[in-house]
Amino acid sequence: MTKQNPDLSRRRLFLGAGAVGAGALLAACTSNEAPPTAAQTKGADTTNPNAAAGKAVTIGFSAPAADHGWIAAITNNAKAQAKAYPDVTFKQVEAGKDAAAQRAALDTLIAEKPDVIVLLPHDGKELNAFGLKAMEAGIPVVNLDRAFPDALAYRLQIKGDNYGMGVAAGHYIGKALKAKSIASPVIGEIAGMDELELTQERSQGFAAALKTYGFTVANRRAARFTADSGQAEAANMLQALPKIDAIWNHDDDQGIGVLAAIKAANRSEFFMVGGAGSLKAIQDIAADNTVLKATVTYSPSMASSAISLARLLGQGRGMADLVELAVPKEIILASETITKENASSYLKLGF
Repeated sequence: MTKQNPDLSRRRLFLGAGAVGAGALLAACTSNEAPPTAAQTKGADTTNPNAAAGKAVTIGFSAPAADHGWIAAITNNAKAQAKAYPDVTFKQVEAGKDAAAQRAALDTLIAEKPDVIVLLPHDGKELNAFGLKAMEAGIPVVNLDRAFPDALAYRLQIKGDNYGMGVAAGHYIGKALKAKSIASPVIGEIAGMDELELTQERSQGFAAALKTYGFTVANRRAARFTADSGQAEAANMLQALPKIDAIWNHDDDQGIGVLAAIKAANRSEFFMVGGAGSLKAIQDIAADNTVLKATVTYSPSMASSAISLARLLGQGRGMADLVELAVPKEIILASETITKENASSYLKLGF
């Protein structure tokens, strides 16, 4: 990953004054203020021996500002999960506007000697040195979502399966097009921020899955994980392609803008697959009243799991259902496909 422009490093969902059309719609669909559902956190289960109160643990936490629905859910879920444990003290430090500001805040946190630090970095490469510093100071680091390149920089890494998201989207589209007997489909892809490794992995997985059907992407656009950039890139794609059979959009909040552009262009000859699993996307899929027919998950519930596992690390416990005595080094969450047929089961997990 390359260094991000500070103005672009955070995922922003609200439209600026110059955005083209559908401004009220886009702003109304943001999920930044939504509290986590009970399904996105896990309360103390009395049947689980790890739920019993143990050593008091202070967990330091840092994540970029909650100005995108998914990142907002990350912080909200972490806070809610920490509250489920009376033996956990949750200490959040502001991440600032970029990696340098986040690193400075985290350096201050090290001096306070928390038991564990859970960190969603602005940029995994740029925060790698902090991870090494904290680990050398004897503070286990839980690296959340944006990976550190150095395995010595974290005790536990928990993230979604970005490559698997692309694979899941590719297989859904490939099977659907084969079922329609479309031999040479026109497939569009609206990615997120191309400088992020996670975006590259999603596109690689998508291309690999499509290849198994003999398909390729006809037109790929990179947006910025924002509704306004999604709207702009979708408008460009629609103008470039007079006929489309399917589109994969990497991010459901970005997809609010994509759907606005599609509506404005009065296009409906294709179907679309989203990414992440926002509540709005799941509701649209269930209602079956737009071109969005599926989304592949990348759940912010990973933050809840990160807090639970950080607590176990701080208390020297392992995971009760595993034979091994210690928490694993790495956990990658599977990407699931949400369709009209199973959307009702996933509504509780939407963010």
